[in-house]
Amino acid sequence: MITIQLNGAKKTLKGPLTLAGLLLELDVPKEKVVIEHNMEIIPKERLAQVRLKEADEVEIVHFVGGGAKSGGGALVIVESPAKCKTINKYLGDRYEVAASMGHVVDLPKSKMGIDLEHNFEPQYIVAKDRKKILAELKKKAKGKNEIYLACDPDREGEAISWHLKNQLGAGKKVARVVFNEITKEAVLEAFNHPSDIDMNLVGAQQARRVLDRIVGYSLSPLLWQKVGRGLSAGRVQSVALRLVVDQERKIRAFVPEEYWTIEAELKKQKGAPKPFIARLEKIDDKKIEMKDGQAASSAVENIKQLPFVVREVKKQKKRRNPYPPFTTSKLQQAAYNLLKFPASKTMRVAQTLYEGVEIGDEGSVGLITYMRTDSVRLSGVAIEETRGLILKKYGKSYLPEKPNVYKSRKDAQAAHEAIRPTSVFRHPKDIEQYLSPDQFKLYSIIWRQTVSSQMTPAIVAQDTADIAAGEYLFRASGSRLEFPGCLVVQGREEEQDNPLPNLEAGEMLTLLDLKHEQHFTKPSARFTDASLVKALEELGIGRPSTYAPTIQTLTERDYIRREGGSLVPTELGMLVTDLLVKHFSKILDFEFTARMEEQLDEVEEGRNEWVNVVREFYGVFSGQMELAKVQMQTVKKEAEPTDEICETCGKPMVIKWGRRGRFMSCSGWPECKNAKSIPTDAVCPQCGKGKLVARRARSGRGRPFYGCTKYPECTFIANRLPKAGEPAVDLKTLEEKDPEIYG
Repeated sequence: MITIQLNGAKKTLKGPLTLAGLLLELDVPKEKVVIEHNMEIIPKERLAQVRLKEADEVEIVHFVGGGAKSGGGALVIVESPAKCKTINKYLGDRYEVAASMGHVVDLPKSKMGIDLEHNFEPQYIVAKDRKKILAELKKKAKGKNEIYLACDPDREGEAISWHLKNQLGAGKKVARVVFNEITKEAVLEAFNHPSDIDMNLVGAQQARRVLDRIVGYSLSPLLWQKVGRGLSAGRVQSVALRLVVDQERKIRAFVPEEYWTIEAELKKQKGAPKPFIARLEKIDDKKIEMKDGQAASSAVENIKQLPFVVREVKKQKKRRNPYPPFTTSKLQQAAYNLLKFPASKTMRVAQTLYEGVEIGDEGSVGLITYMRTDSVRLSGVAIEETRGLILKKYGKSYLPEKPNVYKSRKDAQAAHEAIRPTSVFRHPKDIEQYLSPDQFKLYSIIWRQTVSSQMTPAIVAQDTADIAAGEYLFRASGSRLEFPGCLVVQGREEEQDNPLPNLEAGEMLTLLDLKHEQHFTKPSARFTDASLVKALEELGIGRPSTYAPTIQTLTERDYIRREGGSLVPTELGMLVTDLLVKHFSKILDFEFTARMEEQLDEVEEGRNEWVNVVREFYGVFSGQMELAKVQMQTVKKEAEPTDEICETCGKPMVIKWGRRGRFMSCSGWPECKNAKSIPTDAVCPQCGKGKLVARRARSGRGRPFYGCTKYPECTFIANRLPKAGEPAVDLKTLEEKDPEIYG
């Protein structure tokens, strides 16, 4: 049995099913629907290949949207089919709501599609997999007097609306409607105040699209020629990869240094308070630098003979101010740190909460505001509602005299709000039964962050005691939560409680134990989803909508891999980065990329023309491109010899570079096409004959795993190299857990 989200509602299915099997079970002809699986539209020819897993999100969209079916009235076009039912419920029968399924018009995939000689004019076409959808939209629009374009409230949504107007708007009244949350009040307010398409937003989107296309369709073929087919590079993607590679190089170059610490376990001589720990900080009022065990042992022997006396006690109260409500990047960071959600999963789950979930008698309800935002602003209505909840549920002492107001970054979009619940009175526990586990977890942290942002600060009593033993100075600290304030809603009332006993200057203490311990300095940590998003934001690289897709692309291209939550560059990722940094130093420069983002923001604000921005970039890029074509090293031709013989033709095997990094290939290629992954030194623990080799799913997606070189005779499989004595994993069991592995 598996439970999925089907059109916003939970549905339990018997046994494993493909999407094709699901349609058969529901008696729905595949010819009359579009299937969206985990936010990805699945072509009909792939329906039998995509297997459903626990908590998958599936939308089955019929080609009718809802509401008015013919003659007069208005057509409302949204991006996602999940919104149709929710919005139509608010608008009534005069409106028919249909979905464009994203961009219907885009640049061609077969060529760059940019006229470099004539002001970088984009050569747009109707996307092949959207022709049927556009035909349906034209059919619906034919009998309508008005068309309302209700695509997402961002650059992409504005560009989609512009293309739809060009395709459908001849001879009709066409208006743009924008709302940041899918609630009745917000939707009706938007329709009461329709507007024109914002061509500054369209220009900003067009500039990004053109820049990304120029970089991608220029660098990727160069990498195919020099390294291996199937590789890619991107304006933001390659700079993000450089961050990960640079960090890895720092870690590998780091030389640990030994140091020692000394800690004393102490207690008061009177009464029975619990013992506490104090750490040695100074010797003769100089900060200690204890580099070896001999010095530490000598100090311990001296200290044991000395009395411990409290020299000074400092007592202070600190305010723990609430944090602002979530922006996109802060939500991605919190979801990773608290829930271990990758950035892409966070955005996928947030999208379902925004578009609408079936909530009992309420029907389909949008639970959060738009999830791509860099603003920390809350609307006046949201603040008023949140303050009302705090007063009612927590009391007057938790409510500040005036609302807490937070300052957004200078480049934040002022019209947007932070990510918040559409109503804080929908407590997570009250709607848990209608949500998937992931939806409940993510909604809960959004709800808590929003409510706590409007609360009073927590008050923490903090004590610090300096304790002398002769010339040796120890320090102990403790804290106690006096008033939970904003922490109460986060469920962390007790986390600050680690108080010191009541100490006074001049008081003698009893030494219970004295320990010295060896340590080594550690390098900076590898990036995680959370820390990489934070770094990209701080450096001004990319924008809220690009963080998650950037990380996902890097993992799918096998430029980086996830190891225990860390993002680790592969050998291929490091090679590609080195080549690009050497030949495209300006394009991969952090400050240059950030400056480009600022110029694109200027286009959005109407302070710059998109063609000027593209022209300036291309002037730098094209010169470096011409040099790289001649000067870049051709890595793929440099085959490394091995001692292994090809089992197919008997010629020596060599190591080459390809889209998945280094691999073994027959030196007789192309006559002999035998190729395989390079095995590790680890012997297979199941058969004892083969070696373990790193592999990936046939689709190229999913996490890497290790299999035996004797497959299919040996079916050992693991998601990491096993340690000695670990049991083997049965392939059938692991395939059931992750069918992505063997397709």
